[in-house]
This record gives sequence, C-alpha cells and structure tokens, in this order.
Amino acid sequence: MSKGCITDQSLLGVIDNFDRPAGAYADGLYADADTYADGPENKPGKRIPKAGAVAKAGVGRAGARWKIFQAEAKGPNASAGAEANVLEAGAMARAEVGSASASAGPVGVKVGLGVDTGVKVGPTMIEAKVLGTGVTLGSTIGISLFGSELKFKLW
Repeated sequence: MSKGCITDQSLLGVIDNFDRPAGAYADGLYADADTYADGPENKPGKRIPKAGAVAKAGVGRAGARWKIFQAEAKGPNASAGAEANVLEAGAMARAEVGSASASAGPVGVKVGLGVDTGVKVGPTMIEAKVLGTGVTLGSTIGISLFGSELKFKLW
C-alpha cells in the first residue's frame, strides 16, 4: 500500500480513488524515496496521469485508507516532493514534530506542528506556504498555520 501524504481530493482524486480497496499500515523508523509516472490505467490511483518524486523519513506513522476516505498519524518526520498532473504542479518541503490528518473526498483537516514551505499552482488555484503558514485560493480554499490546516476542494 502506498504511504503518500494524506490530502483532500478534487473531483479527479475522487474519480481516481472511488474503488480503492481498504488498507492500513504502521511503521516505526522509516525512510522512503520514490519517483513515479502514472498514465491513464483503469486502476485505483492510476486513472489520472501524473508524475513526481518524493523522499521522506521519520519516526512512527500509522494510517488507513478506503475508497475516498483516509486518516494518518505521524511522529517526527521530514519530507520533500514534487508532482505534476493534468490540473496542477507544485513542490513542497516539510518538517513536522507530529501530526494527525484525515480526509473524506474534498474535505481535509490536519492538526500538527510543522513547517511546510512550497508552492502549488494550476489554472484554477494557487497555494503558497512559508514555514507552515499559508493560504490556498481558487478551486480549493484553505488556510494553514504552523503545520495545521483546513481545506475544502470546491471542484
């Protein structure tokens, strides 16, 4: 099971994951690095073309996913990643003391203490964060404060 970041999902994300099977994971110490390029393929998580790279390491994480629902808790961690898909592109670096997050389709919430720095842009939205504090405007409306955030994807 892929252990990517918990994120709220746009309509494309819901289409990509509406039939995702249930899965759970738990790790102590972890370090992962990956690159990916997914083309249109009729499988959960691979319907929408996307490409990217991610590297992450930390102490303790646990999560569960099923269809469009997901939840995760993490201890101290750091990560960096970049992704481009048919609607947006961005890069973000993150360091956290810890966090807990959950999403149900287009609504996502995360509570934690961390410093995210990066940008994501697309034709219908822009997101900018510096040291964990920032905003998301456009088709996604969100606010972040020192690693905690609340987001709503409108379309």
